[in-house]
Amino acid sequence: MALGDTLLNQLRKHAEKNGNEPVSKLKSKAAMIISIFAAIFSINAFIGSQLSSKILNNTIEINDIYSFYQAKSMKQTMSEFAREDAIRAGDTKRADELHVRIARYESDPATGEGKVELLAKAKQLETERDIAKKKSPLIGIAGSIMQIAIVLLTASILSSGMLMFWGGVGAMSVALVIMSQGLFLWF
Repeated sequence: MALGDTLLNQLRKHAEKNGNEPVSKLKSKAAMIISIFAAIFSINAFIGSQLSSKILNNTIEINDIYSFYQAKSMKQTMSEFAREDAIRAGDTKRADELHVRIARYESDPATGEGKVELLAKAKQLETERDIAKKKSPLIGIAGSIMQIAIVLLTASILSSGMLMFWGGVGAMSVALVIMSQGLFLWF
């Protein structure tokens, strides 16, 4: 306890000797920067949650589309068998109707529910999901580094240490670079 008291007394004497102005400037500067960094961290957290939602929602929708595609394929196969039976039975009218239905199962641009259109939609959603999967970890890492930067800046206020202040600013700079990579996938 005596060592702690001695250190505090020395810090107090040093502050009285040099004045409290540099410490006060550091505290107000750090407080303002912490507020800005917290706002940026909150934006980063929002982006991260949006990416997570996109990954989950796209995965669910892709599964739904493939299930619908599978149902269309089964109906198409059943219609092909029925068409073959109609041809064998000599029922050309029924065979023609089934031919139109089979073609509609394969591609139906009017409704977007043909197998070709469903596959295209699923592939597009997979691409979007895969991009979100690439971005998400980078946004998460940036958020963790932002938290460390805020802690370092807070500690710099408590200790009046410039090293921690600049460490916090440096950590936030690194976090912003990682966040920009997560947003734009530069490389």
